[in-house]
Amino acid sequence: METYPNSRHIPYAPTETADLYPESDGKPMAETDMHAVAIIDLRQRFDSFFADNPATYVSGTIMMYDVEGPDRTAVSPDILVSFGIGKKLRRTYKVWEEGKPPDFVMEFSSKGTFQNDLGNKKAHYASIGIPEYFLCDIDRRYLPTPLMGFRLKDKAYERIPENADGSISSVTLNLSFHLLDEGLAVYDEATGQWLQTPAEAAEQRAEQEAAARAEAEAETSRLREELERLKARLKDE
Repeated sequence: METYPNSRHIPYAPTETADLYPESDGKPMAETDMHAVAIIDLRQRFDSFFADNPATYVSGTIMMYDVEGPDRTAVSPDILVSFGIGKKLRRTYKVWEEGKPPDFVMEFSSKGTFQNDLGNKKAHYASIGIPEYFLCDIDRRYLPTPLMGFRLKDKAYERIPENADGSISSVTLNLSFHLLDEGLAVYDEATGQWLQTPAEAAEQRAEQEAAARAEAEAETSRLREELERLKARLKDE
């Protein structure tokens, strides 16, 4: 197990035979800044949402290998969620070592990827048994509809119908995805709340604390005024 001097030790899943299972495909994380921001944003929302679940692994743009040996296929999902395998840091995701494929994958489609996302990659994810596969076209230019979801049935993907508001629900995550003007938003069906990034959560806490302070100050001012009125009444008597 590798360690780093002068730093807090963080374990990770070891990777061997690096030549056969490289940790990078040499391609950039995303085609545009917009896509990179979208990937990071969703990763942060998922990281926060699953923070208290030590068995759930969330990652993005990690190299994933389906079978052991030279016949393996390498893909790098933009976002993946895998239940029951733990949060340990990984250099690659090897399906045979983890004992299962991810439970959910999201790809952010672009001009250079949308055909593969709908074709070979979709077929590959179905073949290795990923229960749900979602696509998001934040440019709203390339996919048949900007937000698409597929659910595995009998070893093939079936299109998930849109909800009345245009969102798409994931039964695997118990979340729904909404493509809004400001970007991709995720709604927690169980709590009725939107998933937040750490920055958004911090901003909300600051606003709540400021509102609580303002309320406390207003109550203190009201009590002082009431006390002054009582003093004046006693003085008059």
